[in-house]
Amino acid sequence: MHSHILARNLDVSGVTIGRYLDLMTDLLLVRRLKPWTSNVGKRLVKSPKIYVRDSGLAHALLNIQDYNTLLGHPVVGGSWEGFVIENIMAVIPSRVQPYYYSTSRGEEIDLVLEFASGSKWAIEIKRSSTPYVSKGFYVGCEDIKADKRFVVYSGKDKFPMNEGVTAIPLPGLMQELRVSIAFYINF
Repeated sequence: MHSHILARNLDVSGVTIGRYLDLMTDLLLVRRLKPWTSNVGKRLVKSPKIYVRDSGLAHALLNIQDYNTLLGHPVVGGSWEGFVIENIMAVIPSRVQPYYYSTSRGEEIDLVLEFASGSKWAIEIKRSSTPYVSKGFYVGCEDIKADKRFVVYSGKDKFPMNEGVTAIPLPGLMQELRVSIAFYINF
């Protein structure tokens, strides 16, 4: 969620929301994911995305008491996205920079990882057990010149998709990251 939307929904000023978000970020309750803003000649979304870092805490605050209730709740997709991002962040070193990518025309990448080497990974996050990506993801990958493209999904198998995209479960992507990071450290 973007902070300006949160301010409007709560009927408070953006400055007030900013202060609260600063505090919650400092307390490690929320993560602010910065936008990828390199010049690609397009109008980019430039406000950070906000995620509750502990999905269990988010579910408790929303009074989601069991898995079936979660599946029927509108927050399920965002909760899964935040859960995946937090797990990915747990395995990357601080020199790997996380971003999201979004344009005013709808091109979007849920997570962009930029490595110290300049390599970029584009990661789309889908809760579905049958992964898919939109045209906007492919266009976004071209815009940022992604070196690797993944769709993290809730299934169990890793397999290739169109245009160099790999569908992969979260544990598989975490392992790919560990291997790549170990390679760059020993290189």
